[in-house]
Amino acid sequence: QVRLVESGGGLVQAGGSLTLSCEASGRTFSTYGMSWFRQAPGKERELVATILWTAGTTYYADSVRGRSTISRDTTRNTLFLRIDNLKPEDTAVYYCAAVRDYYSDVGRLSYTSYDYWGQGTQVTVSS
Repeated sequence: QVRLVESGGGLVQAGGSLTLSCEASGRTFSTYGMSWFRQAPGKERELVATILWTAGTTYYADSVRGRSTISRDTTRNTLFLRIDNLKPEDTAVYYCAAVRDYYSDVGRLSYTSYDYWGQGTQVTVSS
């Protein structure tokens, strides 16, 4: 049973930085793609960033490109997302998600295709 547990959310002032973590367990993730999604109240869930677990290939949404970094520690089975220069529009619940056998077209997979999800962690950016 795959389990994804996010942590690191909280209240941050605009312009600050935050690093989210997602501890993954229950499987070997060598063929997986791992992503961060977010969902603000009244809005659709949107992809923030993706990384292929083994190759390390990354993708970033336009909204965070240039001010965020997705990474993973394969020895600890932990996924990270760092966002710098946070903006009020970054306020959302952030979810970690995993999908099996993800090798190409990084960043083009709908959230409906993901196999596993964490419970989410709230990020609130005050202006």
